[in-house]
Amino acid sequence: MNRVLELICHADSPNKTPLTITVVTEQGQGAGQTLHYRLRGAVGRIMLPELGLPRRGHELWQTTCFELFVQRTGEQGYREYNFAASGEWAAYDFTGYRAGMKEADTPAPEIISVIGPDFYDLSIYLPDALPTGRIGLSAIIEEQNGAKSYWALAHAPGKPDFHHPTCFAQEVTAPEQA
Repeated sequence: MNRVLELICHADSPNKTPLTITVVTEQGQGAGQTLHYRLRGAVGRIMLPELGLPRRGHELWQTTCFELFVQRTGEQGYREYNFAASGEWAAYDFTGYRAGMKEADTPAPEIISVIGPDFYDLSIYLPDALPTGRIGLSAIIEEQNGAKSYWALAHAPGKPDFHHPTCFAQEVTAPEQA
């Protein structure tokens, strides 16, 4: 089942670049999950490195980065995925809110990046299905001038914090069996 979800800009980091960001979640045949992050607007003002070979990276959130947070039903811990326009990615497991961080043992995603004059699409195929629970979708957008804006399905009060439970705003149910 496909869902189109809109990310909203955090009130304390209003974007100077006119943008909209949506994420289409697509459950494929079998186990995989695809996420399509779609930016529309003045994408020429955004820092987007060229796509390279997919590889693990670190501190990808320091510039334009797209994120997925996954929390299984009944668990305190969660997984964080980071995806960069360069093709770099990262995955971390946490035992609780910002606690017990370690690199996650997970297969590499497939990342496809497409840019046009007024759009940018980043598609990520995750070989594993999302578990039943809650997810958070987010993005950090760095402009050419270094300004950053923070986007998510929902924001907690205070400074941007994608790890906050409020940001895990979308419920995921078990995929239907064929």
